[in-house]
Amino acid sequence: MQIAIPLFHQLTALDCIGPYEVLQRLPGAEVVFVAEEVGEVRTDNGFLGLIADKTFDEVPNPDVVVVPGGVGTRAHEEGSPLVDWVKAAHNTTKFTTSVCTGSHVLGAAGLLEGLTATTHWATYPTLERMGASPTGTRVVEHLEDRIITAAGVSSGIDMALRLSELLVDDVAAKAMQLMIEYDPQPPFDAGSVEKADEDVMTRLIEYSATKQ
Repeated sequence: MQIAIPLFHQLTALDCIGPYEVLQRLPGAEVVFVAEEVGEVRTDNGFLGLIADKTFDEVPNPDVVVVPGGVGTRAHEEGSPLVDWVKAAHNTTKFTTSVCTGSHVLGAAGLLEGLTATTHWATYPTLERMGASPTGTRVVEHLEDRIITAAGVSSGIDMALRLSELLVDDVAAKAMQLMIEYDPQPPFDAGSVEKADEDVMTRLIEYSATKQ
């Protein structure tokens, strides 16, 4: 079972590494990082580099695709080799999935037209322009269409656990959860817009402005 995670400049690291930590542990799974060219890709803040081992052309028919998000997806919203690869690969995948703004790549490939989908809460309007109906649900499934989208960043772990269940069974998914000790007990309860107060939102806007 080949699971392909495409890399592109200015992706968000946890969007791909979270699902990777779950899925690479499944029996029989081969996780491959792919890109337009083999080599290093820098993440959104430039601090971290990830390595693509194969090109898109070398991985035409993966069983599963997990598209990460990040500010770098903006460069692909009007089309790109990444978008073309996702569109072509989807013809034969068991599941085509995304995390955060990775859903914008799916949208650009025409895979979300008329479907509910999710992404980072700050980018719902972009998803809507691509023909999807944005929803705040953390993981959105359209199993008949073989499409799964996950919300912002950390939700990729949730999506990968659900994908583990679909690919193997619920016991496998629970084993993956235990293996990575995914038992969230955050010290604060501010992980959604509905839970964040004005001070938190103001600080978030301030911090975000320095990362553009």
